[in-house]
Amino acid sequence: MKIILLGAGAREHALYDKLTRDGATVFVVPGNAGIPNSHPEINPLDFVQLQAFAREKAAPLIVVGPEAPLAAGVVDFFAGSDIRVFGPGRAGATLESSKVWSKDFMRRHGVATAQAWPYRSDRMAEARAKAVELGGEVVIKYDGLAAGKGVYVCSSVAEAESALDELQSLHEGWFSFLLEEKLLGPEISIIAVTDGTAIRLLSTSQDHKQLLADDRGPNTGGMGAYCPVPFADGNVLAAIRRDIVDPTLRGLQTEQFDFKGFLYFGIMLTPGGPKLLEYNVRLGDPEAEVLLPALESSLLELIEATLNGTLNQTTVRQRPGAFVGVVLASGGYPAAKFPTGFPIAGLDKLPADTTVYFGGVKAGETGQIVTSGGRVLVAVGHGADLELATARAYAAAAQIDFQDKYVRPDIAQRPAPVLTQAVVN
Repeated sequence: MKIILLGAGAREHALYDKLTRDGATVFVVPGNAGIPNSHPEINPLDFVQLQAFAREKAAPLIVVGPEAPLAAGVVDFFAGSDIRVFGPGRAGATLESSKVWSKDFMRRHGVATAQAWPYRSDRMAEARAKAVELGGEVVIKYDGLAAGKGVYVCSSVAEAESALDELQSLHEGWFSFLLEEKLLGPEISIIAVTDGTAIRLLSTSQDHKQLLADDRGPNTGGMGAYCPVPFADGNVLAAIRRDIVDPTLRGLQTEQFDFKGFLYFGIMLTPGGPKLLEYNVRLGDPEAEVLLPALESSLLELIEATLNGTLNQTTVRQRPGAFVGVVLASGGYPAAKFPTGFPIAGLDKLPADTTVYFGGVKAGETGQIVTSGGRVLVAVGHGADLELATARAYAAAAQIDFQDKYVRPDIAQRPAPVLTQAVVN
């Protein structure tokens, strides 16, 4: 089958790699200099141009990587045509594109989640008062899409004040946001494929959002991930299904939209049980870069079953062992500006059982691949256990070099948490 894959980062490189291994011919729009068969001349948000390209390539299926085309309505544009799109329509994408609407969805359908209070920018004084009332122990979330960086986790009134100041400075005019109670506990990610009737879970994974070791420093789009999560055993997964996944699926069946695609659950295992932090309506990044190599089942078959409404007839099989992905970032990331354009060396010296996915890269003047973004590459290691997979990922990262390269040093090395009975029962 021929597929158009939308996106330009390491997540899309991992999708390209997996779908190609599943037997598909994949055209990546716009892609990047490190992903084969990329087409930077096509704008993934110009749906008329995208339609002409799909017809030119005789590609009957579009798979969406990032959230922006979904929020812009790519599924709605192609509805009723001979080109199918894997992903939710604009209404379903609101689960990610609006934190306020998403929180209301959770409340309506009994999904376990944190308490939250919605505000508009013209009620900033009330939000500041609420943050003081909560002692600054709040999470502040911008309502719209923010490329994984619209969340502020605060531990004091001063931090909350600063976050609200920054939020106001970044967004001109009217906007909405949430103040949410700050929960405590380890976080895990669970990504599923759903046709709205059935749901199939991929492996458990854990992201590392903060820039620095020991979860310090500013939030990023993600500095690394691993799967599976050792402490997320069958009892933990049963609690998550009962309190989060099953109520969500019932909600998808109740709401007036047709949801077919990936659904990401960001979950915190609190002392009071698992709580949903957020939905995404696509694969997480960098979680995708470990989940897709770990997936033994054909992703192409899962996608086709989802679109055909036969997902309940499928099973998901995982490869044995552990997978660890380490992000190689540009120095200065995640600041708004930092130097790029540096040649990347060492890609021909990777050790066995490792893979590198290309993200923030472009072709330099001489044709060599150079840095062009914050998260440049993701080095993925596979091993019989987490320790070996981690060692292999870092060995691959060490072989690759570019000016100002930064790698967080403790991916997949958090101490194992002690979980309460509310989580494991």
